[in-house]
Order: sequence, then C-alpha cells, then structure tokens
Amino acid sequence: MKFGIVVNINRQDALQLADELTRWLEDRGLSYVLDSTSARILQHGPSADIEHLNETCDAFISLGGDGTLLFTSHYSVTKPVIGINIGHLGFLAEFSKDEMYTAIEKLLQNDYTIHQRSQLETAIALGGKKGRLTALNDVVIEKGTYPRIPTFVIHIDGELLSAYRADGIIIATSTGSTAYSLSAGGPIIAPKSNVFVITPICPHMLTVRPIVLSDDKEIEIYVEAPDGRFPLNCDGHVTKMLEPLERVIVRKSSQIINLVANENRNYCEILRTKLLWGREHNSEN
Repeated sequence: MKFGIVVNINRQDALQLADELTRWLEDRGLSYVLDSTSARILQHGPSADIEHLNETCDAFISLGGDGTLLFTSHYSVTKPVIGINIGHLGFLAEFSKDEMYTAIEKLLQNDYTIHQRSQLETAIALGGKKGRLTALNDVVIEKGTYPRIPTFVIHIDGELLSAYRADGIIIATSTGSTAYSLSAGGPIIAPKSNVFVITPICPHMLTVRPIVLSDDKEIEIYVEAPDGRFPLNCDGHVTKMLEPLERVIVRKSSQIINLVANENRNYCEILRTKLLWGREHNSEN
C-alpha cells in the first residue's frame, strides 16, 4: 500500500510530524508520496503534484486539521483518508498525533471502518465553459464588498423558495453543518443524515431561518442586484466572482469522501469535546 501525505505547511508541528512519519514508513519499507509543496519544504521523499496524488497512492494521510483534511478531500475521492488533528477545533480530523501510527497499522491490516461523507456539486460557468466544483462542507455566496444588502433568490427543484435580503447564503452538507453554517445560526446535523441545510448570513428579516432539505433536491441561486460581483466559495476557497443574475446550481455529488473512522470515539463525544458541552456535569462526576 502506498500512502499519499498532505501537510499543512504553515504549521511547524505538522511539518515535524510529517518528517517523523516519513522516517517511520521508510523504516518499515512502506511506500509513500508527499504532495510536492510539502516535499519541497521537507527536502526529502518522493513527491507528486496534489492533482496527481490520487493516481499514485492507495490511501491518504492528512496532517493538520479540518482545513487540511478539506483540502485533501478534493483530491482523495474514493480513497480512504486518515485525518490527523494537529489544530485545536476539529470535527473531521478524528485522530490525534498519538493515535496516528495505530490508525495506519489498522489500515494496513484492513481492520478499519469508513465514514462515507456526501459532497455538494456546484455547476457554474467557468471561462465561458460549464464547470463543476465540489465541496465537502459548504458552498457559500457572499455579498463581498457590495455596499448594500443584495437579494439572494433561491429555487428548489424549479420552485421558488424565497428571495432573501442577507449578507450571504450558505448551503451546507450534514458534515459542514458544524462549520460556517453553525456560526451563522444553523442547526447541528448528524453527519450520516441525507440532508442539506440552507443558512442565510445576517438576514434582513428576523423571520428568515435556516431550512433543512433532503439531499436529492436541486438548489438554484442567483443574486439580484443592479451591479457588483459576489464571491462564490467552495469549502472556504473563492472559486469565482459571480455577476448579478448569474445562476449557480447546487446538488448532491456522485463522488463520496471516505474518512477513516476513529473507533475509540463517537459523534456525541466529539460534540461534547469540541463544543465544551457538559463540563459542569463531568466535573460533578
């Protein structure tokens, strides 16, 4: 088995862990390939451009946090991903540094469980051609530097849902419900739920609330404004500046992300740990 290793190069502790990991793999005669940016900084080991890692490896190891794992997921489709959490808040990267080698050994022994996560697929026009982008967490359209409050018009399966005056709109998967959507007042959704959530950002009316939809729906959004350009983000990366009335179609992607599960944890424990729930109850026991 060959491992593709993706590292958060902005964290020295992640780079140090990558160096230790590659030495550990070499000592055991195990194959690996680093993404080219990480290899250049580490100055050793075989490498490949991130776009081609999936062609040369059998599984991925993400060293960083949720952001690094999100980045990795865009290139890891169908391959198992071990997410090592070196950051502070993390819902996707379930393994700590201390659990890393055990997780790898279980993968090698074919003794592991996969959490399958759905993605969003966004259809837009890119350079005059139709393009498709994916997002594991969310697709976001924001007002950006537009000085007024634009109107976001949303259709569900061709039927008008509403026209929201807001600072933006978030369409999140169940996985992404604990990311930007949660910060904007959206609900927490169990990751295996087959739903999307549409969460307005700072809506102009108090009656506007997030709405949960089954993930077989097709969502169409455009911005109604006299001028301006509006950032379209997929998993936190600006992918396009939208013109007024330019339509964006969001639907469930056929590409599934396979995250290696930490069998020593469950989702309830992750929520308690990450969101600091039940500290008083725990302290009394």
